[in-house]
Amino acid sequence: MTPLRLGYLYGLGAYLLWGVFPLYFKLLRPAGPLEILAHRVVWSVLFVALLLGALRNVNFLRALLRRPWAVAGIVAAAALIAVNWGTYIYGVSSDRVVETALGYFINPLVVVLLGVTVLRERLRPAQWVAMGIGAAAVAVLAVDYGRPPWLALTLAFSFAGYGLVKKRLGLPAAEGLFVESAVLALPALGYLGWLSAHDDLTFGHVSAGHTALLVLAGAATAIPLLLFAGAANRLPLSGLGMIQYLAPILQLGCGVLIFHEPMPPARLAGFALVWLALVVFTADAIRTSRQTRAQARALVPAG
Repeated sequence: MTPLRLGYLYGLGAYLLWGVFPLYFKLLRPAGPLEILAHRVVWSVLFVALLLGALRNVNFLRALLRRPWAVAGIVAAAALIAVNWGTYIYGVSSDRVVETALGYFINPLVVVLLGVTVLRERLRPAQWVAMGIGAAAVAVLAVDYGRPPWLALTLAFSFAGYGLVKKRLGLPAAEGLFVESAVLALPALGYLGWLSAHDDLTFGHVSAGHTALLVLAGAATAIPLLLFAGAANRLPLSGLGMIQYLAPILQLGCGVLIFHEPMPPARLAGFALVWLALVVFTADAIRTSRQTRAQARALVPAG
């Protein structure tokens, strides 16, 4: 199998798993969002620690601790991913799966916005058009909801910020997830202990299946991330950009078709504007990528 085909298989696997996360998190009831988040953190640490131990890859910690700025960046990344995970779990638990899907649809536009405001990047004309359409979509959805779509915006900005920090750190997927989860593990264990002391812990008190599903939260977190890393190492950016919309499309399908969340005409119009912005954004990215490759080939001497 060619690396390109394997990359697409990895990418499809990652986004398919992320796309059906609402079905998984619904099964974790009656555990509350914070308890689910705490279990997700704790079991992620254990799962990835076992994986790194099996791969005999533990020396990276010593090198990391010699870089104080990297440690500070990891703490920032951990805080951002905790906000993202917690917000997503809350959205699913509160029957707002459609709004969580919106967050991941607008995430690419927020990434571009951070590129302009934080990295001082210059936008191409088509990117400005996409940003304008995206802003109009948020305005339409704010009118429909009677408020700004805060949950979607929190998901989009926290994940985009997390991606920015991770890009600066340059850590491999498994090592990065381990350290970030380890930073969050102590408060997560403290919260679980507090729930247990107040007899509010659902872990081990609902059913064996429920307990097993909470334990599997670690693997459910790590596996798609590792698949995504495998895809990112093998696919061109345009290919990865195309399949990233699979997850929010599946999440939207879960919200509307399975959980029967409302999709009134105004909300559908807002989503349609988001999709139009993404079409403009993606078409421009593909065109620019092709032009860059063509220019690179033209610079290669013949013979």
